[in-house]
Amino acid sequence: MSAPAAAKAIEETVDNATETVRAPEPAVAHEGREAMPLPTEPRTIFLGGLFILALLAALYVASPIVLPVVLAIVLKLFLQPVVRLTDRLGVPHGVGAALAIALLVLGLAALISGVAGPAASWAGKLPEAIPKIQQQLAFLTRPIESLGWMLGQLQDVTGVNGGLPQGPSHSVNVMGALFSGTTTAAAGLFTTLVVLFFLLVSGETFMRRFVEILPSFAEKRQAVEITLDIERNISAYLITVTLINLVVGTLTFCVMWATGVANPLLWGLIAFAVNFVPILGPMVAMVIFLMAGVLSLGVTWWALLPVGLYVLIHVIEGEIVTPMLLARRFTINPVAVILALLFWYWMWGVPGAILAVPMLAITKIVCDDLTPLRAFGHFLEG
Repeated sequence: MSAPAAAKAIEETVDNATETVRAPEPAVAHEGREAMPLPTEPRTIFLGGLFILALLAALYVASPIVLPVVLAIVLKLFLQPVVRLTDRLGVPHGVGAALAIALLVLGLAALISGVAGPAASWAGKLPEAIPKIQQQLAFLTRPIESLGWMLGQLQDVTGVNGGLPQGPSHSVNVMGALFSGTTTAAAGLFTTLVVLFFLLVSGETFMRRFVEILPSFAEKRQAVEITLDIERNISAYLITVTLINLVVGTLTFCVMWATGVANPLLWGLIAFAVNFVPILGPMVAMVIFLMAGVLSLGVTWWALLPVGLYVLIHVIEGEIVTPMLLARRFTINPVAVILALLFWYWMWGVPGAILAVPMLAITKIVCDDLTPLRAFGHFLEG
């Protein structure tokens, strides 16, 4: 069977199962769906806890393998609408998947090329700019020295040596760490793209085979329902967030250009990128934009204007626009979001922080559709 015919057969199978899923359920099933049973047997609780701990330990140890696969799955949900569009236009399925990945790679390349040059220019200005700023902030020297003395006394009491290595060896170590990190990131990106291509080309085959091996029709229907919910909701979330972040980046570019901050395109791209990490990303951007304002405009009150306007943009986006567009699809507890961000950043670094909210949303969708886990899904709800 050719690839287009196989894709068409998969879509017909999913559509038929979807029609069954959308059929009205009896009142008894609806009542059961609202139930949120809690585990009562201590053995179940302890075994579940041990399983979760073992799973997290495996994810931490096997992060070089697991992280690219998880990232590829999330990107597959993001690019799936593009592949479906190319299928409707008559483009071969494999060619459509390659085109979607090419668009993704071109977007990443444009983002990196737009940031790399201006960022290197700003890094070159720092050695000359920092002494000037220190002179203008000389009135803060005494409080900073007092704070340093207090921290030194605290280190003496606790026995913790917070000093950094000095001299050329420290610089060599930094360069070696940067080179090693770049090589690791390139290898992980290549693995992610390879897995992503095969997921886009043959990913629905796993769905069909998984549905076929389930013993009962109710389980088949539930598997199709969960899969469709995840694909529909996560795809809508990722596309909506990307468009919102694009608007935030454009507005930040306009603000930096209007206030006279050098390289406004750099700051717009940074605002676009960091906004994919809720809460923590904008906080980092505020510090960066404050430094950019001081380096461009000097130590004046006008230097606070760029970061102040960015805060205003972020407040409007975070408190009005994003809840209005996503509230119907995602109502996740903000405390759960910040805990997920901190935990997955500790587990997998920056990629983990980017993937934290999509993984949390997938977890909530699965828990809402499975009766034994429905209480945990309700706990995550905002």
